[in-house]
Amino acid sequence: METDCTRDDAPVNGRTELAAMPAQPNPLRTQPAPLPAGTRLLHIGPHKTGTTSIQGALFGAKEKLPEYGVEFPFTSRHPMQGVLAVCSRGGMIGDTTPTERHWEQLLEQVEATGRKTSVISSEFFADAPDDATIERVVEQLGGERVHVLVTLRPLAKIMPSQWQQYVQNGLRMGYEDWLEHMLRKAPYEKPNPSFWRRHRHDRLVERWVRVVGADRVTVVVVDDRDREGLMRTFEALLGLPSQLLQPVPDTANRSLTLAETEMLRNLNKEFRGNGLPDELYSKLIRNGAVMHMKNACSPTSQDVKISTPSWAVEAAAGIGAEMAERITGMGVRVLGDPRLLSAVPKPATGEGAEEPRMAPEAAAQALYGALAAVAAAASARPAARGVHQTSSKELVRVLGHRCLKRLRRR
Repeated sequence: METDCTRDDAPVNGRTELAAMPAQPNPLRTQPAPLPAGTRLLHIGPHKTGTTSIQGALFGAKEKLPEYGVEFPFTSRHPMQGVLAVCSRGGMIGDTTPTERHWEQLLEQVEATGRKTSVISSEFFADAPDDATIERVVEQLGGERVHVLVTLRPLAKIMPSQWQQYVQNGLRMGYEDWLEHMLRKAPYEKPNPSFWRRHRHDRLVERWVRVVGADRVTVVVVDDRDREGLMRTFEALLGLPSQLLQPVPDTANRSLTLAETEMLRNLNKEFRGNGLPDELYSKLIRNGAVMHMKNACSPTSQDVKISTPSWAVEAAAGIGAEMAERITGMGVRVLGDPRLLSAVPKPATGEGAEEPRMAPEAAAQALYGALAAVAAAASARPAARGVHQTSSKELVRVLGHRCLKRLRRR
């Protein structure tokens, strides 16, 4: 339980306004020496620190990596099910609970890499509930061959992104109310106890250091001003040529705008208020309406972003300064500028002044995504593709056919 990590009088020493930081060469570009051959690089996230982009880039380069003695051993971007199982985490709301067999399959895939260097990346490792779980993970993944990598970003940037992600999994609480609970209402664990487990970053690093030792932990402070910095750092650590890892577009992972998030949050209220089953939420809402909307609609400059109030930004900066000081004192290798963890993003002019409005196209695509999910579920043959990958004509045909069939039975 994280009971003393967030107070409204949290220290603010060391806070830096991001826009005011002096221009200098990015520390990430002073690249580290490669890890020893045969290392199993365990990237534990946490969430919202570039994990999805790295996983996509590694998966995209999967066929090229063995030429350089490196393996990405998985058949998808993210071996999430196995990690959720070993960390005793249930799946997303309405999804099937992962089993021990998922973890065993992950271990088999890693073991098949033999003595090559391999990469295991999942932000859900940050949710490991105790030292015993971390010890099990490290031992079964290779013991002394394991090197732990932690990627970090400022809390002030993580908070809005993490809140909208919680909303995508059923959260009904508004952003400012959620911030009050996370930053001002002890024990700071409602409604999402996972937040500080993941994002009290000094304690996260400390837990893994207790198991593997400081010499086998690397912390990378991500600089959002350098969009390629994180990939270049992974290349250096793995002994890969520069530019081998490239971004892979993933619209399904984009953050929601404020209007989209508020639409979904209010839908969550109605869903819960009417006692509908979680499985329906998974199929129709998260993997239907939301997924189709994210794939079909891209935010524009006219869309209002989620804005964090100044009091919360200041509190996050104070906590970030405290975390940075503790992490640098642990003896772990830190790549990047720790000052960024207490940086205060400069607010955009007029930010938060506009009324968030849901674009008609986005609303229509969300509704269509839910209808498409119904059509896919009603079909006698399970769809081989996701609903967001199926043509409108085909889905409407299936849905119309099923509805007519049911009406004729009455």
